[in-house]
Amino acid sequence: MPDSRTGGGGGAPTVLRIVLGKRLQQLRDKAGLSYEQAARALDVTHATVRRMEKAEVGLKVPYVEKLLRTYGVSDPSEIEGFVSLAREANQPGWWHRYRDVTPEWFSVFVSLETESHEIRAYEPHYIPGLVQTENYARAVLRAGMPHAPEGEIKRQVALRLERQALLSRENPPMLWVVMDETVLRRPIGGAEVMREQIDHLIEVSEQTHIQLQLMPYSAGPHPAMYGPFHLFRFPQEELPDVACAESLVGAVYFDQIDDVSGFREALDRMCAQAVPLSRTRATLTALRKEI
Repeated sequence: MPDSRTGGGGGAPTVLRIVLGKRLQQLRDKAGLSYEQAARALDVTHATVRRMEKAEVGLKVPYVEKLLRTYGVSDPSEIEGFVSLAREANQPGWWHRYRDVTPEWFSVFVSLETESHEIRAYEPHYIPGLVQTENYARAVLRAGMPHAPEGEIKRQVALRLERQALLSRENPPMLWVVMDETVLRRPIGGAEVMREQIDHLIEVSEQTHIQLQLMPYSAGPHPAMYGPFHLFRFPQEELPDVACAESLVGAVYFDQIDDVSGFREALDRMCAQAVPLSRTRATLTALRKEI
């Protein structure tokens, strides 16, 4: 997974490009070929082959076809399957329409989010974007970008709302979020906006694929007090779980087992400390009455 604080040379990688890169790597390893040997078949540098496998550059269809032959793949249907995947991987995601207001690191985030079948997160500051109301999202974005023109804020809000469509699609991902109590007590957009937002949380929490938990002040310290993060899990066997830790200026992505396990263990411990899922709606209702 590229470090997407700065991004790769071929633009933000889509999940399909990552899958294709890993499959090509597996075929190269199975054929017993080095980067240099694969590169000679394409008349490119070994660094180019390495970057293709790491999804740091786009995958040209002629290159994919030549590599498959080099790796001993001769079945026409298997070759066509790879070529079709390469063509699809090179298509920009729907979020490409918002590239004028979206940094590359966030394009990676939306790609991971869109292709996940399980999303877990810890949020200490704001309602997670996937369950924000339009008015809450606008207030959050305006606070974070105080000098942005109104047109940019509108585009950012539209992107955030379009991301939420994945929760209502057929076979939606499981979303499980732990939020600090601070998130519900911080007055964003005024009392009316906060009441509307909490009503929305109560409504979406009734869906079986959306699990929301609150971490009360009374729970004391917990393992994830350093900042917000997400965990993504995918249906494709080639893809490892990916953790994303956000900061003021970007995000860092982790896919090494030891790193991801640390994030997962922190979330598991927090879920045990937080208000049980069975009491989430009652807790939200009580908090709403205080606004």
